[in-house]
Amino acid sequence: QVQVVQSGGGLVQSGGSLRLSCLASGFAVENYAMGWFRQAPGKEREPVACIVSGDDKTYYADAVKGRFTISRDSTNNTLYLQMNDLSPEDTAVYYCAGDFRYYNNYCPTNNGRWGQGAQVTVSS
Repeated sequence: QVQVVQSGGGLVQSGGSLRLSCLASGFAVENYAMGWFRQAPGKEREPVACIVSGDDKTYYADAVKGRFTISRDSTNNTLYLQMNDLSPEDTAVYYCAGDFRYYNNYCPTNNGRWGQGAQVTVSS
């Protein structure tokens, strides 16, 4: 079965760190465009960080550059998002996704495989 299953998330104080994980099955994360997206209350879903297939080229939203790091482990077939120096503005539901198609040369399309979402709440 082709799917991605997320883990991680939770409540953290401002300035803290969290790591999100996304375990893929049915496909190899290094062969797909993989990405992390988030949706805050009342806002549209937005890409946070993406990594292209077969390469280490990455995309980061301006709001998270220097604080978040996307990575993947081919041995565990898992995608990660390390989030440091979190702020209340990072509060959102975070989703991982994978697709062999791109929508901006870096990120997977909406038609790929999406995780179930994980709530990240940053308190001030």
